[in-house]
Amino acid sequence: MNAFIDKMRRRAGRYLDVRAEMIQPARGVLSLSFDDIPASAWLEAGPILAEHGVKATYYVCGGLSGGRNLDLPQFETEHLQALHEAGHEVGCHTYEHVSTLTLSPTELDASLARNAAWVSERLGDYQMQTFAYPFGDCALGSKTIIDRRFLCGRGVRDGINAGRVDRNLLQAVGLESRRLPGYDLEQLVADTAASKGWLIAYGHDVSDAPTPYGCRPEDIDRLIRLAKAADLDIQPVAAAWIMGKASRNQP
Repeated sequence: MNAFIDKMRRRAGRYLDVRAEMIQPARGVLSLSFDDIPASAWLEAGPILAEHGVKATYYVCGGLSGGRNLDLPQFETEHLQALHEAGHEVGCHTYEHVSTLTLSPTELDASLARNAAWVSERLGDYQMQTFAYPFGDCALGSKTIIDRRFLCGRGVRDGINAGRVDRNLLQAVGLESRRLPGYDLEQLVADTAASKGWLIAYGHDVSDAPTPYGCRPEDIDRLIRLAKAADLDIQPVAAAWIMGKASRNQP
């Protein structure tokens, strides 16, 4: 029964209290993002991003720093500082890496505040602008909290963001070994370009033998090359959101 209730709560978060916004980039956009920040998401993916001259968004949970998740080493503070210095966006993923389905709005707000303080102390008063839901779980009551604190929130429901979107539950595709075989990346990129939409990709660990939630270095390289060939603008999530809004408001 609990699993059924949680399923209904996820559907409520997806379809109710939609904070609708129109986005209209000047051309199609790709945003790359990494959740939790396993150490390999920086140590393995960082050089690929640098080689291509693109910036990504890293969604951080302060509580995972220096620990293990899915039996993988997570980021250290020096990794977070290095990726920030390299110009990548740091986004919020709660402090404890916890589903919003398990938190009251007050508890979620406290977790976000704790994560904000943790990041600010380590990145020179840096303020995070975007949010990604752990496990993709968006509780209906969480949307008001996310709306108040961030430009936008990202979920894990497959799709390209184009036209009218829910600013607090943006769609994305998984750079995950369990999902990648089911995607036609060439078609996704082509559709993003044709619709002048916004494709957000998210992943976790990066290695030649990734977990089901991670990908190989060549997967990242391939997506970037496809995006460049299709003339997509590759931007971190916050920058893409701001550009999409600004383009729509231009005369």
